[in-house]
Amino acid sequence: MKERTWLYWVLLLICVATVVSGLVQLVAPAFVLGLVGGEATPTSKHFFGIVGMFMFLFGGMLFQALWGPKHQPVAVFWAGLQKLGAAAAVGFGILRGIFGSLAWLVAGFDLLSGLLVMMYWLTIRRSLK
Repeated sequence: MKERTWLYWVLLLICVATVVSGLVQLVAPAFVLGLVGGEATPTSKHFFGIVGMFMFLFGGMLFQALWGPKHQPVAVFWAGLQKLGAAAAVGFGILRGIFGSLAWLVAGFDLLSGLLVMMYWLTIRRSLK
């Protein structure tokens, strides 16, 4: 049986936030680009929508891995890497002048989320040995 610690519940909330924000980004990329100070060209909207799709998918995968009856360390690991990669990508986008300073909140959220996911992954890996 899975132990439902504070970290488990925080990660479920992060999953929900990731799924919802990914869906919004998928359907309304220009809106989200406007929020983070990005230029909304047809190309940037298209690729931002694709990024939103992957946010939606990885958030949903992590939710299912957490909510299911058994630990899914592989899914948790890759979801953690996705969050860390997203933090780096947004950070580089800010440094390159693609996004505005408000995007630091997004990068920070993804960095913290990625670290928490990896912390949970380490915890469940130890419990399976």
